[in-house]
Amino acid sequence: MRGPGGEAGGVTIRIYIDGDACPVKDEVFKVAGRYDLPVTVVGNAWLRLPNDPSLTMVVVPEGADAADDRIVELIEAADICVTNDIPLGGRCLAKGALAIRPNGKPFTEASIGDALATRELMNALRETGAITGGPAPFAKADRSRFLSALDTLVHQARRLKR
Repeated sequence: MRGPGGEAGGVTIRIYIDGDACPVKDEVFKVAGRYDLPVTVVGNAWLRLPNDPSLTMVVVPEGADAADDRIVELIEAADICVTNDIPLGGRCLAKGALAIRPNGKPFTEASIGDALATRELMNALRETGAITGGPAPFAKADRSRFLSALDTLVHQARRLKR
């Protein structure tokens, strides 16, 4: 399983998916298969995964941030986390890992502070009733952008693991 894509200098790059409500699991499995990378899906409920030994499901107890905490516990430098959760993205970056949203936008050291501030502002506006809608629906273009961005992130992770 640990072929030329999965290993760099003898260290395996792993992909972790914040599995609850992630709309791009199949796309992650496709890219991971191309590079022979192991994938761990972490969530509060069991999800059926394709029959592939490189795919693992980790079920955590119900509770705020239980899945996030488990991902942060497992992730290492240059691994990749797929999440829409901004605080989790920041925690992964703090460990030297890479993080990407399902819409294909990566979390970066330069953008995480603004993303957290925007999240807090939007929460406050929702609480006051100034904003009542949620994010835009997930579109086909988001899937395409995600596939391309994850492919780029895998190459970046391979350079970091060397």
